[in-house]
Parts: sequence; structure tokens; C-alpha cells
Amino acid sequence: MSDHKTSSVVSVLFRYVIRLVLVSSVLVTVYWSFFASDRYVSEATVFLQKTDSVNAQSFDLSMLFTSVGGATRSDQVLLREYLLSVDMLRKIDAAIDLRSHYSDSRWDIFSRMWDRDISIEWFHDYYLSRVDVVYDEFSGVLQIGVQAYDANTARAISRMLVLEGERYMNQIGHNLAEAQVGFLTTQLDLAQRRYQQASRKLLDFQNKEGLVSPETTAQSITAIIAKLTERRTEIQTSLASLPKSLNRNHPNIKMLKQSLAAVDRQINEERAKLASPKGKTLNYAVEEFQRLQMEVTFTQELYKSALMALEKGRMDATRMLKQVSILQLPTLPEYPIEPGRIYNSVVTLLSAMLIAGMLMLLGSIIKDHID
Repeated sequence: MSDHKTSSVVSVLFRYVIRLVLVSSVLVTVYWSFFASDRYVSEATVFLQKTDSVNAQSFDLSMLFTSVGGATRSDQVLLREYLLSVDMLRKIDAAIDLRSHYSDSRWDIFSRMWDRDISIEWFHDYYLSRVDVVYDEFSGVLQIGVQAYDANTARAISRMLVLEGERYMNQIGHNLAEAQVGFLTTQLDLAQRRYQQASRKLLDFQNKEGLVSPETTAQSITAIIAKLTERRTEIQTSLASLPKSLNRNHPNIKMLKQSLAAVDRQINEERAKLASPKGKTLNYAVEEFQRLQMEVTFTQELYKSALMALEKGRMDATRMLKQVSILQLPTLPEYPIEPGRIYNSVVTLLSAMLIAGMLMLLGSIIKDHID
């Protein structure tokens, strides 16, 4: 008797549940068919284009000609994330008062945003349910779909997404270009200052020593020493060619010996200008001059390289712009395709029938088990 009562209770309970499921499905179907507010969908299709930098190892006039190339997948995904971001939502809301539109009491309570002053987190969640941006991996384009409760608002949102997306991507390109050019300009200024300092040091050294080119002066002194050495050899030859019978006090011998001594003193004086254990001689000046001149040459080449890098960086910067090219302009919808009334109603009824069937089967199993 107890099992029979339990079986009856289970049967009644499952019947109520099945009726509740069927009634709920009918109510939901009625909602989809008559009470759900119409939503218009504006669509746009865009893709990114950018001017690619030519990979040239040297500065060439061919770099002046731009070549258009497609943006990378990361650029497309970056644009998609920005279009769906809170920042984008704030800009749209500030432009067309999106909160008021989505929370208007004219729309049905289940589809509209319940409170106009809802927090930004919940507002963003609602925004994501009404805006869809899909990246097509095959074609490399972004497909934008915007739902609103009137056609003009839907198109206004879609158009703003396109325009703000283009502005944002170009801003990123400009910021990167400015940072690159700014860095190169700083390096050019440093190279220029180094070159000027090295040139000033060389000029100060020349003024201090009173020599324009110590190397040239050293070469001149070397040439003088060579001539004096040659003259000394001639005097020695003349002295050796005199007859040995002549008295050592003979005027010719005295004159030649005096000339030889004078040439030796002159040679020693000229050699002392070139090198001396005391230092501060011409060879020191030559070494210092060569070091300063080498520094000037190095900093000059560094300055030239920095200047060429800056010019190349400026040209590359102009080629980094990203343009959002529009394949399909934001449409002005003429018919509210959302919500899909027939589709949603059919899915609701079929789901209810499936759940009811499963409940009936489950109830029969439990009833048989109890019996």
C-alpha cells in the first residue's frame, strides 16, 4: 500500500513538472512572438591596410615609394579588442547617450537594460550582448554587427566603431613613429655634440701648439735633417780629400772643421725638436694630434650614421600608418531581424517537448522501480 502511494505521488509530481515545462514554453513562445522588442542590426565589414616599410640595407630613392600591404593578424585582433573595450563603450555613450537608448522603458523588460545608471561593468556586459565583432581568419577581415532598437541608432553605433577604430590604429602608429623619431633625434644630438667637442679639442690643441699640422712640421724637420746630414757628408768628404801634408792649422782645415761643427749642432737642434727624453717635443705633439684627429674622424662618421638613421626613420615613420578600409559601409537596416521570433519559438517548443519526454521517461523508470 505504501509503494502504491509513493508511485502515485511520483506520477503526480512528474505530471506537474511536465505541465510547468509546457506552460513555460508556451509563455516564452508568446513572449518571442508578441512582446519581444524589435532590434535592428547594422553591419559593416572592414580590414586593416598599412604601408609596409621596404627592407633596404641602404638609403635609396626607392624608399620614397610606398607599397600597400595587409596588416598582420595581431593588428586585426588588436582592433577587435579595442572595438569591444570599455573605452570604446564610454566614447559611444558620450556621443549618442547609449545608456538612455538601451534602458528606454519602451522596450520589453527582458531585453532592455534595466537601470540607466547601472555600473560600467554590467553596462559593458550588456554592450557585448548587443555588439559583435568577428575576425574572419580566412579572409582577414573584421565583421561588425550592432543591435539597437531603431535603425538610425544601430547605424550610428556601427559607423562610430569604424571611425574610432581607424583613429585608434593610426594613433598607435603615430605614437610609435614619434617615439622612434624622437629616439633617433636624441642620438643625433648626442653624436653632433660629440663631434663638436672633438673638433674643438683639436682646434684648441692646434692653437696651443701653434701648429696647424704637427705631422707636416715633423716631415719638414726630417727633410731638413736629411739635407744637413747630406751637407755633413760633403764637408767630411772635402776634409778627407785635403792633402795630409797640410798643417792642422791651415785655414781650409779650420774652415771645414768649423762648418762640420756647425752642421752637427744644427742637426742636434733639429733632432731635439723631434724627440727628447724631457718630452713635450714634436713627436708627442704628432701623437696627440693623431689621437685627436682620429677622434674627430670617428665622431664625424658617427654623426653621419645618426643623420642617415634619422632620415630613414622619418621615412619609415610615414609608412607605418594603418588605415581601416571599409568593404561594407555601416548599413541602415530596414527590417528588424532580431530577435528571431520564429526560430526562437520553434527552439523553445522543441526544447520543451524534449524535456517533457525525458521527464516522462524518467518518471516511468522511477515508477517501475518503486512497483
